[in-house]
Amino acid sequence: MSGGVLLIVLFGAFLHASWNAIVKGSGDKFFGAASVTGAAGLIALFILPFLPLPNPASWGYIVASTVTQVFYMSLVAAAYKSGDMSEAYPIMRGTPPLLVALVSAPLVGEVMGWRSWLGIVLICSGVLAMALDARRRNRGASSRTALLALANAGFIASYTIIDGLGVRVSGAPISYTLWLFLMNAMPLAGWALYREPNRFIQYLRNHWRPAMIGGVGTLGSYGLALWAMTMAPIAVVAALRETAILFGVLISAVVLKEKVGLPRFIAAGLIVLGAISLRLS
Repeated sequence: MSGGVLLIVLFGAFLHASWNAIVKGSGDKFFGAASVTGAAGLIALFILPFLPLPNPASWGYIVASTVTQVFYMSLVAAAYKSGDMSEAYPIMRGTPPLLVALVSAPLVGEVMGWRSWLGIVLICSGVLAMALDARRRNRGASSRTALLALANAGFIASYTIIDGLGVRVSGAPISYTLWLFLMNAMPLAGWALYREPNRFIQYLRNHWRPAMIGGVGTLGSYGLALWAMTMAPIAVVAALRETAILFGVLISAVVLKEKVGLPRFIAAGLIVLGAISLRLS
């Protein structure tokens, strides 16, 4: 993987951790997720008229990904409502790269070398070690949080494969990404308006600034990852994107005031070593 692609994916990882922190820091987790997704859709709506349409072959992927990501966003909100970001986030992000790597060869036809496999294993090990440390420290942690995060890992792996394939046939990665977010915004924000219209509108009035920041973050994060998937193997990008946990740990400690111990910083070292291995692959 080239240094330029590596830096772009790392920047996208920072954006990803940032918008997750916005959802976690919101009063209502579902409204937080819906407002961030809605803001991303609104941004996409204003930009799309100036871009070409994706190739027709990619629209099936966009629809399939939209359905998958609606479940993903709902489970993000549910997991953060159930437990700490520092517990749920590592599980949700540490498991999918392994799943993606295991199915990449049969489904995508991408065969990776040993350095790539080593990097993926190191990153996933570091991320999952953080999750185990969080549960060790918080003995009262709900198993529901871990189960929600594990369930979400399956959806994350699914839409990663779907979009990695879709963006490659789209012929227009930016347009593909924006259409994806526009279609994601409609069901999630629409459900929030249908469920509790007055409360959601009031929430938007009070939280429109963080919603817009989160919208830019999620658009930029995933857009950069999809572009990188046109330049490098899907499984490698998926694993490298999980360096977001490094930023997530810092945000949870500094901004959200959650406890972060030495074991998780040691686990962070595994993630850094994994990123180096992927850079050398």
